[in-house]
Amino acid sequence: MIVIGLTGSIGMGKSTTAKMFAEAGVPVHDSDEAVHRLYSGAAVPLVEAAFPGVTVDGRIDRNLLGQRVIGNSDAIRKLETIVHPLVRADADAFLARHRAAGAKIVVLDIPLLFETGGRDRVDKVVVVSAPAEVQRERVLARPGMTAEKFEAILARQVPDAEKRRLADFVVDTGAGMEAARHSVGQIIEALTA
Repeated sequence: MIVIGLTGSIGMGKSTTAKMFAEAGVPVHDSDEAVHRLYSGAAVPLVEAAFPGVTVDGRIDRNLLGQRVIGNSDAIRKLETIVHPLVRADADAFLARHRAAGAKIVVLDIPLLFETGGRDRVDKVVVVSAPAEVQRERVLARPGMTAEKFEAILARQVPDAEKRRLADFVVDTGAGMEAARHSVGQIIEALTA
């Protein structure tokens, strides 16, 4: 089974590209979705203990948590030491299920693949990219996003040019979604040939 690590900086179109792999029949593990599930389950008592007051109705409130960690590198590291092992265990269970089912290719959608040392967990890396102006426009159109938040997030991510350099494949979403879908098809074809 070939494990693809799908990554890309904020606003590059990674989630859309992950959906393209899924639509092509490739099982996809979405780390962000796993965090959402964990914030309603296993992570709740651990995160609440570390950041009292961020739980609402038995779930981690991402806005409250964000207010506590964004721009605070110590708080971010503390949160990551709680959440990353839980997400990794979730991904390991996903891999085991699909290996047992005989999948030829799977995708681990890991936004911070390079930043968290996840390169050693995958066989091939696909980086989703777009021109900086397209990225900025997409991110600033998100509800609640500010230029300051965007810059803080970018500062924590490996630069796009470096990600592209380290990639086995690049999907450029700046050329449009049909071109991206074509790239995904070519990647699947190359890895299953």
